[in-house]
Amino acid sequence: MTTGDRIPDILGIDQDGNEIKSSDYRGRKIILYSYPKANTSGCTAEACSLQANREELSSLGYEIIGVSKDSQALQKKFAEAQGLQFPLIADTDTTLLQQLGCWGEKVACGRRTIGTLRTTYLVNEEGVIEKVFTPKEIKTKIHAEQILDYLKGSKD
Repeated sequence: MTTGDRIPDILGIDQDGNEIKSSDYRGRKIILYSYPKANTSGCTAEACSLQANREELSSLGYEIIGVSKDSQALQKKFAEAQGLQFPLIADTDTTLLQQLGCWGEKVACGRRTIGTLRTTYLVNEEGVIEKVFTPKEIKTKIHAEQILDYLKGSKD
């Protein structure tokens, strides 16, 4: 998916067993981000960056939703361990990841694998993607700051 596309309505089941739908967020903006694996260094850094800046992102009208192939139990453990206060979708069958276009071939440690491509979608109040941060653009430790810089720059 790219700028101008509408995200799917049914996003999946989060760490607490709640069904997450984009229609439940109508009138609010979404930061929908995909990450390869909970409890790994890069994914933890990215999630913690978003959590640390959640209030400022919220003040700009954004809700955060994460998604990975991890199980609901692992997502719950990850959220609790890191104090994450936003939904983490357990997309174990990769349905949403494939719909978003962030499931595919990547190179990890010099070998080609199939997996989640770290991607972030900024979605407007109507469920339409306004900005995509690609895997090469995302710096996990400061990802929230990257988003905030973009949002502040786009409002000038």
